[in-house]
Amino acid sequence: MTVLAVDTALGACSAAVLDGNDVLAQRFECMERGHAEALAPMVQSVMREANLRFGDLARLAVTTGPGTFTGQRVGMAFMRGLRIALKLPLIGVTTLEAMARAAMKETGALFAAALQDAKRGEVYAALYAKADVLAAPELLPLGDAVQTIWNRTRTGGEMLALAGTAAMDAREQYVALGGKARVTDIVAPDALWVARIAAMTTPTDAVPKPLYLRPPDARLPARSA
Repeated sequence: MTVLAVDTALGACSAAVLDGNDVLAQRFECMERGHAEALAPMVQSVMREANLRFGDLARLAVTTGPGTFTGQRVGMAFMRGLRIALKLPLIGVTTLEAMARAAMKETGALFAAALQDAKRGEVYAALYAKADVLAAPELLPLGDAVQTIWNRTRTGGEMLALAGTAAMDAREQYVALGGKARVTDIVAPDALWVARIAAMTTPTDAVPKPLYLRPPDARLPARSA
């Protein structure tokens, strides 16, 4: 089963084509802006490298967030358009799960947490085990996020893999609580892991929606009475 996956939600733009366990093509570029201009050429590039036509695909996948407001919308809009054009199922995967699953694979840990700096002293955080979601994505103060992770992982004394831009600060607090943790270099989702997760997910007819954990700062002016 061939899967095309993309991510534009955080500090990178990536695309990948997966066929079963075979990685047919993969691109990953760190970038803070410019996702809208980079995505379509990147998708064309991986499709050429995979030697596939869009009609050869069986499934599509995209990160839903949490992430930047604009970045989330870029990937979602692009893949929703492909979903309509190709009449294929589109699977939504959170940015935090994609990072955490990659961290588990890299380290061999049984648990992984992704913690992404959300500014204002807060983080986007989630915790995963091999086959479970132990803490769904939330927006929390860093200390509260680490305490939640500690409460759900401390019983076995296992090593915790950490991913995300707030991983180093989280490790310091987690170790102070008595845990063992290893920080990975993963600070943004890779579309390859989005594809791998999507390949194991049962598709539905539902259209993925952006996962916004913080409302946008912009507000419409209040209507006068």
